[in-house]
Amino acid sequence: MAMSFFDQFASPSYFGIPLIAIAIALPWVLFPSPSSRWVNNRLITIQGWLINRFTNQLMLPINVGGHKWALLLASLMVFLITINMLGLLPYTFTPTTQLSLNMGLAVPLWLATVLIGMRNQPTVALGHLLPEGTPIPLIPVLIIIETISLFIRPLALGVRLTANLTAGHLLIQLIATAVFVLLPMMPTVAILTATVLFLLTLLEVAVAMIQAYVFVLLLSLYLQENV
Repeated sequence: MAMSFFDQFASPSYFGIPLIAIAIALPWVLFPSPSSRWVNNRLITIQGWLINRFTNQLMLPINVGGHKWALLLASLMVFLITINMLGLLPYTFTPTTQLSLNMGLAVPLWLATVLIGMRNQPTVALGHLLPEGTPIPLIPVLIIIETISLFIRPLALGVRLTANLTAGHLLIQLIATAVFVLLPMMPTVAILTATVLFLLTLLEVAVAMIQAYVFVLLLSLYLQENV
């Protein structure tokens, strides 16, 4: 039973062919594509308004040079939210519970922000490794600490998203199992547990959206330091 709890995180395959590519590509099929008409339907209007509001809020503290990233960050936000929300449906697979996928998103984007900073303003980028006014004996230690913290950033991005989603899915499965076990023996306790399960599901919906937002927000902060 303990092992079966983690079966939901195994990458699905059919005849030996991994289906994670379909799970990753599916969200883009669900979104309506804008048309050339002057008046769109309500769904496209709401979708465009939400994306515009999010992009404006995200790009507000970044100077004009970093606005080239607006399309990439907005697309990543929509992609992560959709995958996280679809993973809460029964009999579905959540690709963002795989650390390999999250690291595949975090490392290249983080590295791009660092390379942009090294190319555009190398003095400022290297200056982040040594705070101003540091005593001379502490300079080597602080440079090592700041370098380690710099390289931990993509790991923290990937692990945070993976850990939060994995923990939520495990809690939902554990409480759902408890409901089915308690229902024949103690119906009252089972109903109370089912209420907790419903509230936890609502919480997981919020976590799915918040974690996608935090992932993109931290990337924008890294970009802000280097632009």
